[in-house]
Amino acid sequence: MRYDRHTKKKKRKKTSILLVLLLLFGGTAGYTYFQYKQGVNQSLKKMNKENNVNEEVYTFEGKKDQYGATNILLLGSDARAGEEVSRADTIMIAHYNEDKGTYKLTSIMRDIYVNIPGEGKHKINSAFMRGGPELMRKTIKENFDIDLQYYAIVDFEGFVQLVDEAFPNGVEINVEKKMSAYVEVPLEPGLQRLNGEQMLSFVRFRHDAIGDFGRVQRQQQALQAISDQLSGIQTIPKLPKLIGVVTPYINTNMDTGDILFMAKDFFAKDRGNIQTFRIPIDNGYEDARIKGEGSVLDLNLEMNREAFHQFLTK
Repeated sequence: MRYDRHTKKKKRKKTSILLVLLLLFGGTAGYTYFQYKQGVNQSLKKMNKENNVNEEVYTFEGKKDQYGATNILLLGSDARAGEEVSRADTIMIAHYNEDKGTYKLTSIMRDIYVNIPGEGKHKINSAFMRGGPELMRKTIKENFDIDLQYYAIVDFEGFVQLVDEAFPNGVEINVEKKMSAYVEVPLEPGLQRLNGEQMLSFVRFRHDAIGDFGRVQRQQQALQAISDQLSGIQTIPKLPKLIGVVTPYINTNMDTGDILFMAKDFFAKDRGNIQTFRIPIDNGYEDARIKGEGSVLDLNLEMNREAFHQFLTK
């Protein structure tokens, strides 16, 4: 009898623990979904529309690369109102290696002159206009021998909303010079806190002596500053809403769960540092002018490809 009572007591204890775990899991899932939807609805209300900015469904035949990493093609489009197609204003590849626990970011300058499959040699940013993210994937694969699993086409307004939601007091960053030409919000030099609109001016400014090279450098600087100031375990509860805020501004083949998993892994392990790389590398290109293309960056393709793969595997 005593043994039976002890066995029943153990079973009741196990059942209670299981119920508590189920309640915790259900509560966490409910909270996550609620926060995510709150972020989505907040952005949709600001957009004054019920659907995403870019609803086009693209074919994308991506896969993991030969090093076991997940690569995400990040594209910022320079489309203007009324335009049907556009070149890619920003081209980046986010690299995530779950086994190594590494996060890296490669910027590809839009004026590099490469072969685009089926189209001949052109500036790489025109691959998006000619065939969407899939042709951009093929172009990067042919020239740099790396596979891309996912794509995300980002509307710059999403960047603004994300910064304002994550940083109510702005992102601290050093503005190295006055920036006023061809930007919505002029900036003065100095260490300061920038809101979303100001950060957008910072990452898009390129009308100085170093042009697009400076713009790419500032984009990487801005993403590193955001990562550093957002990183840490305390950020995890904010992630569902932050992802919800930016979702209406992104066209991607990634599931929300995949995005949340990678972001949670990054912040849970306090991996604020992101290694960065740029194509072309220093001394790996020449300035040239091509009829019909204008000024281009003519690559030493082998040198850039080798340096790129060294960056990915180190």
